[in-house]
Amino acid sequence: MKHTKVKDLLNGAAMLNEVNAKGWVRTFRNNQFIALNDGSTINNIQCVVDFENTPEETLKRITTGAAVSVTGTLVESKGAGQKFEIQVSKLEILGDSDAEKFPMQPKKHSLEFLRENAHLRVRTNAFGAIMRVRSVLSFAVHQYFQNKGFVYVNTPIITGSDAEGAGEMFKVTALPFENTPKTEEGKINYKEDFFGKETNLTVSGQLEAETFAMALGQVYTFGPTFRAENSNTSRHLAEFWMIEPEVAFNDLNDNMDLAEDFIQYVIKYVLENCKDDLSFLESRLLDEEKQKPQAERSEMGLLDKLNFVLENNFKRVSYTEAIDILRDSTPNKKKKFNYIIEEWGADLQSEHERFLVEKHFKCPVILFDYPANIKAFYMRLNEDGKTVRAMDILFPGIGEIVGGSQREERFDVLIEKMKVLGIDEEELWWYLDTRRFGSAVHSGFGLGFERLVLFVTGMTNIRDVIPFPRTPGSAEF
Repeated sequence: MKHTKVKDLLNGAAMLNEVNAKGWVRTFRNNQFIALNDGSTINNIQCVVDFENTPEETLKRITTGAAVSVTGTLVESKGAGQKFEIQVSKLEILGDSDAEKFPMQPKKHSLEFLRENAHLRVRTNAFGAIMRVRSVLSFAVHQYFQNKGFVYVNTPIITGSDAEGAGEMFKVTALPFENTPKTEEGKINYKEDFFGKETNLTVSGQLEAETFAMALGQVYTFGPTFRAENSNTSRHLAEFWMIEPEVAFNDLNDNMDLAEDFIQYVIKYVLENCKDDLSFLESRLLDEEKQKPQAERSEMGLLDKLNFVLENNFKRVSYTEAIDILRDSTPNKKKKFNYIIEEWGADLQSEHERFLVEKHFKCPVILFDYPANIKAFYMRLNEDGKTVRAMDILFPGIGEIVGGSQREERFDVLIEKMKVLGIDEEELWWYLDTRRFGSAVHSGFGLGFERLVLFVTGMTNIRDVIPFPRTPGSAEF
């Protein structure tokens, strides 16, 4: 008999019919009641075993984590907490299960413990919910852009350019670590390497996506990116996924419109399609909040926070106006900020971004026209000569979630900016060609997918919203 997903069984469509379900045992009570989950839903289905007619040896093997197949009749449940259950007529243990050694016992585990068992943590309710939400969000990303006529572009993972100019990149090489070929100057001779030049894992697909936007009009990337930043914080990963649309003929205002519409679309989609998982994650978050001192508790629940983004237009504020607001704010005057705002040109920190969103404007905020010296070389220089057409979107509880800009389309201005920053023109000759041949106004943005999943699930550590986190000193799985 073909098995039916637990999610479908809980709809009751097969009421009073013989059904088969396969999954993993979450709990087994009183030698009779199995809570079975197959990953299709956060909810378990209760399977009632005829323990009097089931061999004792079989009952002993029904342990937490065991994979089982149950066949029986779907009936209305007499117990509280579930509408339907399976009255089991046939039970089969599908594989071995060592109850004494299985780490995911039916109790609350610390997140750190679960990270150490990342290969099994998805069997818990929390991580099952997070990964289902991540999957639905991923689908929504593609659906949004495909519905808008964007072309999906797979940009290179191995690259010779550093789009961000940060220098924190993982090197890709086939050279031997012993007796590495050197130049006469004693430097590594990359001409003898696989690609004949120095190459790295990409930090962004933006530059390559721009070249496609100049032919296809509107494109997007959605792929893995890498940062070799030796940072062990709750906001950093060495490997993460980036969503990066690039649109020809869009200026900064068009870019802000696109980003706002996109974010609201994917959040609405997940609210409509992950109700059970989000409800569970909200309850989990409320339980965590209760453990905190009153002053540290969040003012909004998870669903309130998501609806907050949907129900409020994003406030558009210039960097200059934001600096004035922050400089005159009570926490700045009373030196409550960790980073005091004293003058124009300061690089805003998460505490400043959250103040603007949560305390001052009380809605999502888009900051624009940042100082040129704190932003990347490819951002369009404004007429004032000191600011660029950059934009950041700020969210409650998380701060910056999107960074983007109108790109510098003027060849001479781009060349001058590259000279000032010491960026080698020869390394980016192909990028400069897009300004030589048929240049046009264009814009784009980048959204770290894990940041989005973090916001939507209410988790507080980015390592908990990616299947196998890569961080300094950790590449276990």
